[in-house]
Amino acid sequence: MLPIDVLLNAFATLFVTIDPIGLAPIFLAITAGASKQERIKIGIRAVIAATGILLTFGLIGQSILQILGISIPAFRIAGGLLLFAIAFEMVFEKREKRKSQSAEQVMSDDEMHDIAIFPLAIPLISGPGAISAVLLLTSQSTGWIGHISILAIVAVVLLLVLVTFVISGWVDKMLGDNGRNILTRLLGVLLAALSVQFIADGVKAVIAGG
Repeated sequence: MLPIDVLLNAFATLFVTIDPIGLAPIFLAITAGASKQERIKIGIRAVIAATGILLTFGLIGQSILQILGISIPAFRIAGGLLLFAIAFEMVFEKREKRKSQSAEQVMSDDEMHDIAIFPLAIPLISGPGAISAVLLLTSQSTGWIGHISILAIVAVVLLLVLVTFVISGWVDKMLGDNGRNILTRLLGVLLAALSVQFIADGVKAVIAGG
């Protein structure tokens, strides 16, 4: 079993990266015109697809890196930089605009039957940032118990995403525009700090290794 502080760090990283609360208004925009039952079905399908993607990378992601000849410290630095870019977008409101553009594109193409996979599962839920976070966290864990603990946290965060989808209308109304903006910026600052820590750990490992 991983130490509680490691588990909390993993949860915070995944929660901020995937951003279940921030997905609520996007989910509403993408599923505009769908009934409540259809929204629930779309949300379930999207979360199942995202779970499969993230768990797959969590289980065999390190093997893929080894085949490609990429060291874990190097990936920590690259992943940290990618997460920092996401944090920058969150703080300066660029991420929400990009997600909204993805939603508008799908709606204009009249692809309601495919939106559970794109853009919900990919890239809004299990995008490059989430995949990088999962790989970073599993690379820091040792043994199967550590891996299972990280994957369990991934499942918990994705379950929160599903819950948010189900109550998305209420969440969006409760937060309002100001609430969403404040929360997004706060989470962005937190993710920036976590990403800098990933980069620092990667740099230390590279220096120590030679």
